[in-house]
Amino acid sequence: MKLSARNQLRGRVVSLKLGTVMAEVTLDVGGGNHIVAAITRASAESLGLREGEEATAVIKATEVLVGK
Repeated sequence: MKLSARNQLRGRVVSLKLGTVMAEVTLDVGGGNHIVAAITRASAESLGLREGEEATAVIKATEVLVGK
């Protein structure tokens, strides 16, 4: 599938925490960097996400907030 989002980071699922409604997915995208995403549990199950498998983080945002 092709997507218009240009920010795509290929990685490996290192953690998958399934809740009742939501799931927290952590991808190791290399260089000691991780991306954490909150998605629906239904989406995680539909994608067949499993720890150790490859997946792609697709980032499409209108703004990025940084705080200190």
